[in-house]
Amino acid sequence: SQTVTGNFAKVIHGLNANQLTDQVIQRSKRMILDTLGVGLLGTSTEVCQKVTQYSKIYSSDLSSTIWGHLDFRLPPLYAAFVNGVAVHSMDFDDTWHPATHPSGAVLPALIALAEAFPQKKKISGLDLLLAFNVGIEVQGRLLHFSKEARNIPKRY
Repeated sequence: SQTVTGNFAKVIHGLNANQLTDQVIQRSKRMILDTLGVGLLGTSTEVCQKVTQYSKIYSSDLSSTIWGHLDFRLPPLYAAFVNGVAVHSMDFDDTWHPATHPSGAVLPALIALAEAFPQKKKISGLDLLLAFNVGIEVQGRLLHFSKEARNIPKRY
């Protein structure tokens, strides 16, 4: 018999770009644009500047962009962290019920990883949109499965 986790993984693994409707693509692009805008604004916050400064101690052959900074790059893990802090430091990124910010967690990681791919293995825009939607779907389903998340609005 299939476990809940195994079934969940099978569904997520089976998603492909052909399943992205025009409406999903348009909404995803809007969410991505919103997240980038909030993230760029967030680069000016004190917390983001502190995290950026701290992260400069890390170096790697693989590197990804720090939003709003052309002068240095970081390994994908730290670039995703710094860019995620930038998005969340403003707290204006997209939300859904119960309260969570899906794009701020997903997009920085995807962009950092996409940049780290070798030139001959670069992913397409459609692949990025698929990965973005898979990330949002995973987060939404995990939130839906979580007993702790069910009453977030009542607890705060």
